[in-house]
Amino acid sequence: MNLALEERTQINQLITMDQLKQEEEEEVMEPVSPTGQYFNSSVLSVSVLCILESQVPIDDSPTMSLLQNVFLPINPRFSSIMVRDKNGVKQWKRVKVNLKDHVNIPIFPRAENSSGLHDNHFNDYLTKIALDQLPQSRPLWEIHIIKYPTKNALGHLVFKLHHALGDGFSLMGALFSCLQRADDPSIPLTFPMLGMKLDSEDGDSVFGSVNRVFSRFVNSVSDFAWSMLKIGFLEDDRTLIRSGEEGVEFRPININTITFDLDRIKQIKANLHVTINDVITGIIFFGARLYMKETSQDEFIKSNSTALVLLNTRNIAGYKSLEEMVNPNTDSKWGNQFGFLHVSIPELDHPESSNPVSFVFKAKEIIKRKRNSVAVSLTAKLLEAVRKYRGPEATAQYIHSTLKNSSMTVSNMIGPIEQMALANHPCAGMYFMVVGVPQSVTITVMSYVGKLRVAIGTEKGHIDSNKFKSCIQNAFDMMFKATVTNSSSQANL
Repeated sequence: MNLALEERTQINQLITMDQLKQEEEEEVMEPVSPTGQYFNSSVLSVSVLCILESQVPIDDSPTMSLLQNVFLPINPRFSSIMVRDKNGVKQWKRVKVNLKDHVNIPIFPRAENSSGLHDNHFNDYLTKIALDQLPQSRPLWEIHIIKYPTKNALGHLVFKLHHALGDGFSLMGALFSCLQRADDPSIPLTFPMLGMKLDSEDGDSVFGSVNRVFSRFVNSVSDFAWSMLKIGFLEDDRTLIRSGEEGVEFRPININTITFDLDRIKQIKANLHVTINDVITGIIFFGARLYMKETSQDEFIKSNSTALVLLNTRNIAGYKSLEEMVNPNTDSKWGNQFGFLHVSIPELDHPESSNPVSFVFKAKEIIKRKRNSVAVSLTAKLLEAVRKYRGPEATAQYIHSTLKNSSMTVSNMIGPIEQMALANHPCAGMYFMVVGVPQSVTITVMSYVGKLRVAIGTEKGHIDSNKFKSCIQNAFDMMFKATVTNSSSQANL
């Protein structure tokens, strides 16, 4: 165990001792946030899988010590279960954690071929744990240590964390606090800056200011009204990317990943004068339409399909220390602080299939317009009003309908610039997936050491996961060719 980890362990042990003293005085109870109640209700049970790929064979001997001394002290919720108090209000109750209940080390059958790789077994196991429910009788997390090699890694560590514990920012921040730089553990990990600056096209004139205010008002009313329709009864068309069946969240999923070179994404970004988020969103939307086009059915090419794009609503520029995250008076505080935008997936006209750039600009235009409204804030206030007057279960049903009536969810997180290591196990790669949502497609994006990892969760039996992955890859290839390769060729003429 390296010096930085020893120091972290010592600090956490001191924190744990203080917490134990407090528990001796009174039973520790903490109210469950409204969003935490929505995500762990009778209609929704949403979790996050975070997959770390080990560059070396996994030695699981430090597991219990790391969990006890490093992971559990990060936040009391990792040692709490959700209970109802005498008034029926959900609370986090501290309990004694039996770590053996939370650690799983599966045994796979013999490799199917002479390569000795277990990709199929690993994928089947991910499908299984994505579908399994976390027991409510113990803290809502577990880890899976997979010691079998695949084409991507010599072993995998899979964290399954219930979304009621916190959002992606909180959960990823907690995991990163357990990791160190592989090259020098004494130096902290560094991350790209968060946030997106919207271009101002109207200048600073009085007319421009009035126009922006009016535009913001109109967009807010329009987007809020559309969100209400999507929550209530306006469903996306049933297509090859949306089965629309009841209980789709209880059906098995396939999880595939694609790795893009971040420098190539940045080349597209620079040539189009957009953001990285614009580029990757355009690629995902274009790839989804290409998948529909594979059927040669024109009605699917122009179907009414909507993506929920998740937004971190914290007013911050990057991950913060654990001390800041557990401080309730800071913008970076722990919890579920996010909103979502309803974004129509642009239609695919036949000429546009050879001009993928239009998808980037359309995605940029739609998202920019929607971010220039207060629809997200208004929707949050409405849900809070529903919670107060009808209760969290009714609000959870509204959120379930919002997800079910849309075709996919797109979420992204940033990872460190440098390679990470966990207990001297260098991480070759990492990605995450949101599971338990009533949608046929969930797409997540994460950066790590110059790479952009796109994870694609698709409903088994409805979506050809390999073909969908191939369409996303084709979308990127066509985008790169149209924006970089062709531009370079014309510059050389």
